[in-house]
Amino acid sequence: MESLEFVWEWLREHPAAEVFLKYLIWLAVITGIIQYLRRLIRRRVTDADTRYKSQKAVEVFGYLLLVVISISYFTGNIKDVALAVGLFTAGVTITLQELILSIAGSVYIFLVKVYKPGDRIEINGIKGDVIDVDSIYTTMMEIGQWVSSDNYSGRIVKLSNAFVFRGPVYNYSRDFPFIWDEFDLPIRYGSDIDLAKKIVLEIAQTQLSDYVQESVKQWKSVVGRYYVEDAMVEPTLAITLTENWIRFNLRYIVDYKKRRYTAHLLNDLIRRAVEKTGGKVQLASTTLEVVRIPTLNVATGTEKDVSSSNINKP
Repeated sequence: MESLEFVWEWLREHPAAEVFLKYLIWLAVITGIIQYLRRLIRRRVTDADTRYKSQKAVEVFGYLLLVVISISYFTGNIKDVALAVGLFTAGVTITLQELILSIAGSVYIFLVKVYKPGDRIEINGIKGDVIDVDSIYTTMMEIGQWVSSDNYSGRIVKLSNAFVFRGPVYNYSRDFPFIWDEFDLPIRYGSDIDLAKKIVLEIAQTQLSDYVQESVKQWKSVVGRYYVEDAMVEPTLAITLTENWIRFNLRYIVDYKKRRYTAHLLNDLIRRAVEKTGGKVQLASTTLEVVRIPTLNVATGTEKDVSSSNINKP
């Protein structure tokens, strides 16, 4: 009891310490409430999108409340908020410019809707699916690097939100969740080219019909919103004559998350259809064809000795 009375007596003699202690208590209480509400939302809300947005709303409201309380405690009057914020900003702009830029980036991301959790983006040379956006960092599930195509590498990347001001942000899914993809098919010279064209286009049109119909609707909204011309979303085939084969270039539209699987499916179906043509259509490959081997007369050492002995005979 005596130690407690000593603490209270010391606080009464030092009003600044008493104010600071009350501030720490408020800080601990509000932080505890934020964490409690986050855990409560995580347990009770089953929808992932609603759960994520609710948790972010609790965080933003709680941190804003902490800022207001901090300013009111250290300025003594809530009316001095603007002046305090101005002085504080001027004092830390140079030393904390990266942090300030990250916070500004998070505000820009949410207001302008540059991207949101669930989008597939590429920023600062890193491609992946956005799994979280907080006040400082964007968290991504990385795609590519040492794995081929659009597979997850397994690494989770945290990237400063300041990068939205430093370069382009490629969004694969925000307004138009489709991308154009293509691959080449080498067709051997002498093949039935018309039959080959028919095989490739029929397979592409059949397998991609759902993507085409849905992308037409989505593209209309893009044309209405941005200054962009109408685009061809039907599968197209371009033919190029090369020194070794006839190159078929198939270009088509596909869901941005199914690019690898769709390319595999089209290649496999085209291969099977080509095999059923009985040689009318043949896929080409890089080979070396020997047209003719010249005849060479090589005299052995024995034959040379025999010829010399015959010449020396009388």
